[in-house]
Amino acid sequence: MESLLSYLPNFMLQPLFWVLAWLAVAIFLFLQNKLRLDVIALIILVGFALSGILTLEEVLAGFSNPNMLLLALLYVVGEALSRTGIAYQISEHLMRIAGANEAKIIMLLMFAITTIGSFMSSTGIVAIFIPVVVAICSSMNIAPRRLMMSLSMAGLISGMTTLIATVPNLVTHAELVKAGYAGFEFFDFAPIGFVVMVVAMLYMLIARNWLDNGEQAATSTSKEETMSNLIAEYHLNGRAKMVILTEHSPFIGKTIDQLKLRSAYHLNIIAIQRYKNFRNITLAAFGNDQLRKKDILLMDIDVDEARFTELCQEFKLQIIELKGEYFSTHAKSVGMAEFTVKPETETIGRSIDSLNFRSRYGLSVVGIKRDAQILQQELLKETVKSGDVLLVMGVWQKITVMAQNMKDLILLDMPKESKLAAPAASQAPYALFSVAVMVALMMSGIVPNVIAGFIGCLLLGAFRCIDMKTAYNAIHFPSIILIIGMMPFSIALQKTGGVAMMVQEFVALTGGANISIYWVLMGLFAATAIVGLFISNGATAVLMAPFAIEVAHQLGQSPSAFVMVVAIAASAAFMTPFSPVNTMVVALGNYRFSDFLKVGLPMTIMTMLITTFLVPVLFPL
Repeated sequence: MESLLSYLPNFMLQPLFWVLAWLAVAIFLFLQNKLRLDVIALIILVGFALSGILTLEEVLAGFSNPNMLLLALLYVVGEALSRTGIAYQISEHLMRIAGANEAKIIMLLMFAITTIGSFMSSTGIVAIFIPVVVAICSSMNIAPRRLMMSLSMAGLISGMTTLIATVPNLVTHAELVKAGYAGFEFFDFAPIGFVVMVVAMLYMLIARNWLDNGEQAATSTSKEETMSNLIAEYHLNGRAKMVILTEHSPFIGKTIDQLKLRSAYHLNIIAIQRYKNFRNITLAAFGNDQLRKKDILLMDIDVDEARFTELCQEFKLQIIELKGEYFSTHAKSVGMAEFTVKPETETIGRSIDSLNFRSRYGLSVVGIKRDAQILQQELLKETVKSGDVLLVMGVWQKITVMAQNMKDLILLDMPKESKLAAPAASQAPYALFSVAVMVALMMSGIVPNVIAGFIGCLLLGAFRCIDMKTAYNAIHFPSIILIIGMMPFSIALQKTGGVAMMVQEFVALTGGANISIYWVLMGLFAATAIVGLFISNGATAVLMAPFAIEVAHQLGQSPSAFVMVVAIAASAAFMTPFSPVNTMVVALGNYRFSDFLKVGLPMTIMTMLITTFLVPVLFPL
């Protein structure tokens, strides 16, 4: 019996044909968007393993790539920066500087995102700044679509600034090293990235007007519960107060339990702000906490203004003006959540006072909902019944702890402000120190980048900026698996001569040695940008970096410049809403595909020109 292979055309017997076939299948599955991207990557891995084109070691080479481990570590670093509230603090400071000037806001916003995004993921930094931009749009009464695209564009540009800023930079660096070259230094990308940033800032001052359709789009499409809704529902408006303990206050040196403020005077301490390590930190109000001079007390009161003023005079408390509704300005540290009482539990029949929320968790019950009725009077004496909903308030971190440990109560939902919380805000200086050490080690070259990443993460853990569970949850494994799954294409195309063939066609098309090198670099940028329209930027870098190296070899040039063009082009995903960064702002900005094309195409062309003319200067050919 003749082999079935004898009936196949000759071109189908070539390994390169099956590599290209697999590539076509992968792109088709990506465009179909019916399977998860990491699942597609695993299918590709299995396909190459079964085909025999690559050895098992070559198929699984991505799992031993140190840059994939470094990428995982950088996700942890980004999460630590979010948990410590560093990014939020910087963003709020910048917004105070900008005031109500839209042009100034755009420029400061893009500068902040690009700078902070140099050391954390672009999606992470955009996620942090989205609520800031929403709040700005609301206060200025402008449509979010005027600002949201500036936000996503800056997030993408942040990937053009440092070696660790985005996946394509790490991938291209790894390909250079694998090919026997030195690779990129930490800040090699920065000159190009910051020139692109400046051009983008000026460009968006004009382009924002193309996005304004005259409609005030909704600032949020989410149906999540908010603290404002809870405040209104439980009639908490006007109850929030802040006071500072003067040096003669009788509260100094006494515990909260000793003072019995809530039962005797209807003054309930929600949280304490205390000056420590050169800044104010917010602490949970436990019953055994001893109050100190100059402590700031965040209080929920159940007395009228006259009585409250009288009590403040009696206890030598200085009233502090509180802006916003019911601690809304402190929502990053202090929050609230609803808990429902399970049936047939020991909690039923007990008073709120006897549950000892303050002693156990440093939290307070500020409202009870029973049969759609809101109870507020004499809450401490109120007996808990089955089905009651308790509104609990205090430091976000303690609310989370209570939700995990309180067996008799079920957390209904956390308001959306909980996502802005910085549970490790007090550790912010240590987080900055840890990241600075990591960056310094990467820049010095004393240790490999992945070891520097390990040192940075270990320091973050040692300083309690992040815990192990949160660290593991922070790692975006689908993105890592996607890149690992695409790596066999790079190896297979080189092994089967696919890269060499494509390079010959590219050189012939662009004119090669017979034409200016600038045209070759522009062609390489355009090819990378086009591929990036269909697949992720990491996968694009995996495919195009070997291609760029081979083009450089055929032209007798240094490959560093060519690979840098690929890295920048892979991050320049301005033209479509398909990149994760752009996808995050589509709904909030009420954008259409045409909006991204209209704004993104000129920006892509400008980025291409900047890159083409700067790269030969920074990386001599």
